[in-house]
Amino acid sequence: MDEQFLDLLAEKYDTEEKVITEIINLEAISNLPKGTEHYVSDLHGEFHAFQHVLRNGSGNVKEKIKDLFREVWTDDEINDFAALVYYPEEKIQLVKADLCNKKALNRWHRQTIEQMLKLVSYASSKYTRSKLRKALPEQFIYVVEELLYKTDSTNNKDPYYEVIYRQIISLGQADKLIIGLAYTIQRLVVDHLHVVGDIYDRGPDPDKIMDTLINYHSVDIQWGNHDVLWIGAYAGSLVCLANIIRIGARYDNLDIIEDVYGINLRPLLNLAEKYYDDNPAFRPKLQSDHNGSEQEILQITKIHQAIAMIQFKLEIPIIKRRPYFNMSERLLLEQIDYNNNEIKIGGKTYPLENTCFRAVNRQQPEQLLEEEQEVMEKLLFSVQHSEKLAKHMNFLMKKGSLYLKYNGNLLIHGCIPLDEKGNMEEMQIEDKTYSGRQLLDVFEYYLRYSFAHPEETDDLATDMVWYIWTGECSSLFGKREMTTFERYFIQDKETHKERKNPYYYLRENEEICRKILLEFELNPDHGHIINGHTPVKEIRGESPIKANGKMVVIDGGFSKAYQSTTGIAGYTLLFNSFGMQLVAHQKFNSKEDVLCNGTDVLSAKRLVDKELERKLVRETNVGEKLLQKISNLKDLLEYRYMK
Repeated sequence: MDEQFLDLLAEKYDTEEKVITEIINLEAISNLPKGTEHYVSDLHGEFHAFQHVLRNGSGNVKEKIKDLFREVWTDDEINDFAALVYYPEEKIQLVKADLCNKKALNRWHRQTIEQMLKLVSYASSKYTRSKLRKALPEQFIYVVEELLYKTDSTNNKDPYYEVIYRQIISLGQADKLIIGLAYTIQRLVVDHLHVVGDIYDRGPDPDKIMDTLINYHSVDIQWGNHDVLWIGAYAGSLVCLANIIRIGARYDNLDIIEDVYGINLRPLLNLAEKYYDDNPAFRPKLQSDHNGSEQEILQITKIHQAIAMIQFKLEIPIIKRRPYFNMSERLLLEQIDYNNNEIKIGGKTYPLENTCFRAVNRQQPEQLLEEEQEVMEKLLFSVQHSEKLAKHMNFLMKKGSLYLKYNGNLLIHGCIPLDEKGNMEEMQIEDKTYSGRQLLDVFEYYLRYSFAHPEETDDLATDMVWYIWTGECSSLFGKREMTTFERYFIQDKETHKERKNPYYYLRENEEICRKILLEFELNPDHGHIINGHTPVKEIRGESPIKANGKMVVIDGGFSKAYQSTTGIAGYTLLFNSFGMQLVAHQKFNSKEDVLCNGTDVLSAKRLVDKELERKLVRETNVGEKLLQKISNLKDLLEYRYMK
């Protein structure tokens, strides 16, 4: 062991007693049961549904309430108390409206505080007192600890405890304490949250999801393809920026860009008004609660066309300067017969409909109009100077990665690119060839470089971020082509199909999954691959648990756009010391429905894997760090104090 390191360690542990105390503490912690991990995926801006799943811990809160009170409470009473834990502020107001006098309210306060304390005690049973203290409402830590750790079997302190309860209520602090304890319970039932990609696009509130994650006690993120698109836009990629605006227009979500992040779209609207008219192919997919005027819809339709054409133009120079991207067949603006309004794709000629090519230079289709160039420069400046967007993108980079190895499992949003034989698919980048884990590491290197150098807008790193969004060897896209152009302009739906990487059918094979786990140096006997990205069509009988339990796909349709094809409203995954459970969710209607009717969105839990022996902290990623620290402290003990 390096003596200089041990000398630095000794500055913190400057007595033998401190070293020994810390070794005892860490050894004890490492033998506690592991905490509960909570996996969510493909949130796509659906904040209210996500927030509810977070508050109920995918059913974990209600399970603990049932464990404690099922013998003495009815189902309605259990649901009522669960709603109080999920939404304490709102539920307290409803209770107050029902109670007829102050005496009844005081009785409810006293009873509820005692019930909350029982639930806190039960939910924290596998944590140290120190960890629980960090989860308690700060202003009530002393009071709560006194009431939690009552040990007076002689009843000498009964008046003491009684005065604490009375004073909490008489001083008007009962509501605050109940609210604080409710949030403590929410925090205790989930030790760590994994977001397996795609926070952004389609839904209305990705910013609120980001704010929630920033304030969450323990979280990591595996970037999804839509997340990378936003990172790329902030990092200086004009084509990524065009994509996020186009998707915002398509799903009637430009408010996120303009109102939430303060990106001025007026120059783009002025350009759109000049060159584009109404076009049915570019009308936005309206939300059910849309209340905009026909004039606003027409403006979005024009913006949609303007930014789509800019996007198609911006793709061309990237494809040409990066031949190893293997995307020459996507130079579609160059393959149009503008006189006959048709295009040849894959050797077949198709008529074009709903065209909007007025701003395209037929001799140089990639050439932006001077006005288009000016608009994109203004948009990029606005994006890179948005304080709120900077905060969110920096958090994505700090907590995010393309994949994560965590407690023996591989977490990845999309896929590991494979060929048809199940081998790791190779990609040449400049003069080197990469595949498997090495390819993903290279992708992440370029993405991080691009983010760190936002002033560079046409270098390889910035181009690579766009490739991660749309390229055939991308682990986040996982298809041979992105047929955006065809969906707008060609009626024949055969051209709309996007051929998936073989991974998406080979992942049903246990041997393939074991091979992938070995590629990432994980134990194939105990590990799992956790995927998002592709909605599981449970309505058609598809199972989210594949390859004899080695593969779990948890994109079940948080996004409302997918719920008609999945038949549910999302999957989540729970992994505690006893094993792994998959939870299916029904459509989340409203918070009011939960508060007034006690409804919840859970439909069924399925066992994915059961531990033969209860898994301990020492067997986790956190445990590895604890054991290393214990080893260092033992070396310090021998080096400094046992000579």
